[in-house]
Amino acid sequence: MKRKNVILIVSALILSLSLVACGKKAEDGANTPPANQEQTQDENSTEKQDGKTNELQIFTIEELAKFNGKDGNPAYIAIDGIVYDVTDHPAWKDGGHNGFEAGQDLTEAIKNDSPYGIGKIADLTPVGALEEK
Repeated sequence: MKRKNVILIVSALILSLSLVACGKKAEDGANTPPANQEQTQDENSTEKQDGKTNELQIFTIEELAKFNGKDGNPAYIAIDGIVYDVTDHPAWKDGGHNGFEAGQDLTEAIKNDSPYGIGKIADLTPVGALEEK
């Protein structure tokens, strides 16, 4: 049941981020799909812009640690139970950013020590969720 709750939370977050992104595109004059066009998705998947579907992954804290951005590994961070890919984000070169290291749950550090707090989350790509303890 806990896994299903995490998946629902991740899905809701992704939907929210998608709606924000669509709103920004509309403001920029970009083409948007017709309002009556529905998309169906599996509850543990996200749809990329190219129409391909990515499965969301549930990470343990030990699994997340492998994604530290070093030695060719992707760089992932967790915030509020959601795992984000920061691999190609310019601020996260080599898995580090202003003393923060990828491969960790940075919820408290981002909320308490980052000058932006969680304000930059919308710039990140969710790839999964942390397993509930």
